[in-house]
Amino acid sequence: MELVKRLGVWMDHSNAILIDADAHKIVQLIDSTFTHEVKTEALNHSESGMHHKEHNLQLDYYKAIAYVISKFNTILLFGPTDAKKELHNILIKDIHFNHIKMQVKSADKLTDKEKIAFTKDYFLKLLY
Repeated sequence: MELVKRLGVWMDHSNAILIDADAHKIVQLIDSTFTHEVKTEALNHSESGMHHKEHNLQLDYYKAIAYVISKFNTILLFGPTDAKKELHNILIKDIHFNHIKMQVKSADKLTDKEKIAFTKDYFLKLLY
């Protein structure tokens, strides 16, 4: 019998906080490299160049999160923006993630303790 490994991922477009649902702790932080400085520099060249750079850097950000997600088999994606839905749409198109159960939930800006509690509560509800 395979051990169930559960992960909560609170995310927006600038950073992701990965929470081990079984250990009830934050295990990793991932930041997007598309910062305000990068946006300003790219806009100095052209608006279309800025959008191209943003798309590529967001894709790199999502790939970094996906790499960690691939080691788990039950995932909760949550957060205040559409970033969680964008990542979910990328993952469901990739056959490497077909074995992973994923759920997407909306959540406001939360403190780290609230993010851990949100993850813990979500997975506890699945048991009952």
